[in-house]
Amino acid sequence: MKTDLLLAPKLRTGDLVRLVSPASYPDQPHIDNYIETLESWGLRCDVGDSVLGKYGYMAGTDAERLNDLNKAFRDPEVRAIIATRGGAGAYRISDDIDFEAVRSDPKLLVGFSDITYLHLSLFYNAHVGGIHGCLNGDITQDSTKQLLMTSDPITLASNSTAVTAAVRIEGQATGPIVGGNHQSVTTSIGVRMPSMAGAILFLEYHRKGLGTVDRYLTQLIRSGALDGIAGVVLGSFECGRGYSDRGWTIADVLHDRLGLLNVPVLGGIESGHDLLDQNGNSNFGAIPLGSVATLDTYEGILTIEPVVK
Repeated sequence: MKTDLLLAPKLRTGDLVRLVSPASYPDQPHIDNYIETLESWGLRCDVGDSVLGKYGYMAGTDAERLNDLNKAFRDPEVRAIIATRGGAGAYRISDDIDFEAVRSDPKLLVGFSDITYLHLSLFYNAHVGGIHGCLNGDITQDSTKQLLMTSDPITLASNSTAVTAAVRIEGQATGPIVGGNHQSVTTSIGVRMPSMAGAILFLEYHRKGLGTVDRYLTQLIRSGALDGIAGVVLGSFECGRGYSDRGWTIADVLHDRLGLLNVPVLGGIESGHDLLDQNGNSNFGAIPLGSVATLDTYEGILTIEPVVK
């Protein structure tokens, strides 16, 4: 696993950020809220041509969404790119990004869920990091702002009340942190999944069903995709809270499968789909993807280096 990540410059007051919709489409109030948040940080904001486009469940055709994304990566004035939402469709365009433009002028993409496909492809093809985050909820906004506008490392502590806190295999590990949505990671095997040798895998998930998680983990392990992995970090699997299937819980499945890797596993990290504020907005700790992370199960701490300089 290479560690010489291409770092993007941190954002400064007056920098331009572009909103794009590489997957599904948002509504106008969502866009307005994002613009208001970015402007409150002292940044300028504009939007891609197809940010509110509609093509089935996606924000415009594949060509339209890809064009918006590539225009943002090619525009020297744009200093960061924020996906308006996940949903579905990012996997259709993730391997056709202008990676030469990305490498020549690194800038961060912010998003999660279906945007995991883009994060994996950018890391695999251009060795550029990203941010598993959004602009909804105070916790997510604050941590995303820190990752975009400062070069400070970020530290997340395991929450003992989280569903995945029960999954812990003792040890310490250091390596680039790669991952995101569990389904998106697993369905990237053979396409854009980077070598995980020496890396730390981050997973979160939001759909109930122990068998599905079991299948995804088994596929990751038996495909060889996790050969040489250094450690695993588990974000939110709150979808499994209070649910059992013939005596097993989500924690049982995760421990049973991940235990085969013989590496440290730290659960309880507060990052993922189903961590919401009182208004139903996503509210979790953003994670810088691609940069070097250190997990310490004895202290229950995950520390990640910045993805900006």
